[in-house]
Order: sequence, then structure tokens, then C-alpha cells
Amino acid sequence: MASQDWFDRDFYKVLGVSKDVSEAELKKTYRKLSRQFHPDTNPGDSKAEARFKEISEAYSVLSDKTQRAEYDQIRAMGPGARTGFGGGGFSGGSQGGANFGGAGFEDVFANLFGGGGFGGPRGPQRGQDLTTTQTLDFIDGVKGTTLKLSLKTGAEPTTIKIPAGVSDGQKIKIAGKGNPSPNGGPAGDLIITVTVKPHPVFTRDGNNIRVTVPITYAEAVLGATIQVPTLGGDPVKLKVSAGTPNGRVLRVKGRGVVTAKAEGDLLATVEIAVPSHISEKAKKALEEFEGLLPDENPRAELLIKAGLL
Repeated sequence: MASQDWFDRDFYKVLGVSKDVSEAELKKTYRKLSRQFHPDTNPGDSKAEARFKEISEAYSVLSDKTQRAEYDQIRAMGPGARTGFGGGGFSGGSQGGANFGGAGFEDVFANLFGGGGFGGPRGPQRGQDLTTTQTLDFIDGVKGTTLKLSLKTGAEPTTIKIPAGVSDGQKIKIAGKGNPSPNGGPAGDLIITVTVKPHPVFTRDGNNIRVTVPITYAEAVLGATIQVPTLGGDPVKLKVSAGTPNGRVLRVKGRGVVTAKAEGDLLATVEIAVPSHISEKAKKALEEFEGLLPDENPRAELLIKAGLL
């Protein structure tokens, strides 16, 4: 969208936020709205798709500090700014209801839009950026993938490479893949906002991948070798040492997010599975086992720290 069009678009109203909204709150609001109106969530709903595009355009401008500052400056000129272009109603100083610190309106407008003033020559303009939101499976966000996007109606699909390690909500800029310049300037960029689907087993922790692995009480006490799943690969065998407490983290080097700059690990957190039903024989055996343990209170240290002992 050209910045000249910003007079008529209230991006803050589109997102339902105040003009002093923080970056964090802006991002939170955008994620909520994009999920609500995403085409995948509303298949065949043209109104939802149009709303989704409107939300994406607004966030693309307001989430960029430079563009947001320019947008705020343009909007501050007021709704009457457009109507004065051809009527000679603007001059230097504070006439026309806007005060630019002594600079003529022509100079300010030329600085904003890269032109040479009213009637003056304008240099080559940069093409408009294109924005899109793409949803990836969890494994594609971790390992990277390629997408074929139809950027313009009737044009051949463009192959876009998504790098490994892209995170949910991240923006990827592809230089020169936006709209062409109207007068010989550089093309705009393609801005892709990535949404990564959650995985039923794995979660991201920076460049590491986490998984919770159940073990039996006997495995925790006596030790064992267990199989642990990996993302997109064969399971690995890990040794659980005798006396392993609940919540201990076992590390598998190099099985996390791997990029040209970093290599993450797989972090497996063991969770002792407590059976909900046991036989009378097993219950009796467990009671006998309990009687053979040292007479120690496992909560004694906790109570001491709490000042209760």
C-alpha cells in the first residue's frame, strides 16, 4: 500500500487498539485477530478473507517502527490535508491548521513521499511491498521448507525458501519480490508473516526442542534404557540412571533446531507414570517395599526451609 493512501486508512481502528499501543500488545492483538479471520479457519468466507487482508496490512505498517512513525506523521496532518493539494490552500508556517515548524507544506510532503514538491520532478519510486501470511507445520518451521506462492493474478507461482528455525509470528522479508516500481525504481519486498502449527508431542524452546517422556516407577528406581522419539527421525535410546527423580532432563545433542549459525538439542523430561489401578498383590508388595526403605521424611528439608521445623 502506497503511503499516500494512509490518509484514508485508520490502521489503529482496524486492529482495535489505541495509538499508544505497545509493540507487545500490538503483536498479541494481531495474533488473536489473524487466527480468528485466517482463511484456513474460515474456508470459503470472502468477508473473513478480506478482513484478514485488512488486518495483515495494518499490522505490516504498525509493527515496523519506521513505517509507523511515517504513518503517524501523515495522519497528524488531518483529514483536510488531501483536499488542499490543488486549491492553493497550503503555505508555509501554521496556515491550514498544521504547523511544521516553519517548513512549507510542500517541503514536508516531499520529504515524506520522496518527491520534489508540487509540480517539481520526482525521482524513481520504490514499488509497494506485498504482504502475506503462511501457515507451516511444526516440522517445517524447525527444519525449513519451500513454498510456491502466486503473488500476482495470472502470474507463475514463485518458489520461496523458508529457512530452518522460523518461529511462530516471525516475519520474513524477500527483497525485490513485491510490486514493481511505477517509474523505474526498485521493486518492493515480499513480507511473509509465518504462523507455525503446534505439535502434539514436541515444543520449541529457542533452538532446543522439548518432549516429555513417561517412565515407570521401577525404571526410575532401578534404572533403564528407554526409547525417545525425535522430530522427523528415528527414535533414540537414552539411559535412565538408577534413582532418577521426576522431572530430570535428558539431553540428545544436535537433535533440535539446526541452522547455519546454531545447533539446538532435544531435551527429554522424564515423568514418572503412576498407575491408577493396581492389584492387591502388587499393593501388598509395594507396602512391603515401603517398609524396607530408610525411615526418612522426604519433605523434611522442604518444611525446614519453610520455617515449620
